[in-house]
Amino acid sequence: MTKADLVQSISQETGIILKDTKIIVDALFNNIKDCMIRGEHIELRGFGTFKNKVRKPRIARNPNTNEIIKLPERVVPTFKYSKFLIKNVMNNN
Repeated sequence: MTKADLVQSISQETGIILKDTKIIVDALFNNIKDCMIRGEHIELRGFGTFKNKVRKPRIARNPNTNEIIKLPERVVPTFKYSKFLIKNVMNNN
């Protein structure tokens, strides 16, 4: 499902016109992105949690050249599914 499909589905389900639904979906995604940029986490009960995780610095190897590379500490966005979401997905498959 693409973002356009999501907007279409929400518009049909709620009866809100497509243009307004797109504005709402964009606002939701922008708010999630902005919160994560500020280092905050977002908990959506029954769905999951978006948060940033700090990856420790480490030494890696380029597989093509065997060159050793030092990777610095970095922050990566993560998503942890709720138990409720996992249970519902597993029961539907």
